[in-house]
Amino acid sequence: MSLESPPADVPAPELPKPAKSAPPGVVALFLAFAKMSLAGFGGVLAFARRGIVEEHKWMTADEFNETFALCHFLPGPNIVNLSVVFGSRFAGVAGAIAAFAGLIGPPMLLVMVLAVLYAHFGQLEVLRRILAGISCGAVGLLIAVVVKMLMPLLKRRDIFGLVMMIAVFVAIGLARLPLQVVLLVAVPISIGVTFILMRRVSA
Repeated sequence: MSLESPPADVPAPELPKPAKSAPPGVVALFLAFAKMSLAGFGGVLAFARRGIVEEHKWMTADEFNETFALCHFLPGPNIVNLSVVFGSRFAGVAGAIAAFAGLIGPPMLLVMVLAVLYAHFGQLEVLRRILAGISCGAVGLLIAVVVKMLMPLLKRRDIFGLVMMIAVFVAIGLARLPLQVVLLVAVPISIGVTFILMRRVSA
């Protein structure tokens, strides 16, 4: 009995995509974003990615990166834009309001209480040291989430995406070029090259 090799034109089996959970409802959106906002000392982005991608599995890592990239080009704080876009994607206008309220409401009440306390005790040296330590933790959280968001690019070996990211960092972070000028150059190039690469893959 001879073993026959499979035909050359048979496509390779696709790798299974990460499983995603069922779409969240309005209440689930409010509670999830309230939890993220209350846990997100120093920035909510790290906790938003962990909750959406890793804990609830409402989005894949690539989908989160794409949605967050879109929110960068919308006016307003990025994480607030993310809550509105994410909520509207799964539950329409009601979902956008629920996610926004969960993100803004609890921290706003907490900050109001802390502001009153800071007005009375803000001059204490021990409090200043505590705030300095918290700022270091916030920087660590930001670096951690940037590394996690880079992983999909590294796994896909997206050379163009990595080169564009480094170029934008150098232009804004080191060369101190205006953000508007860098975006006016980088965005059309990114869209054009991505469109060409997608056409080549589909051809």
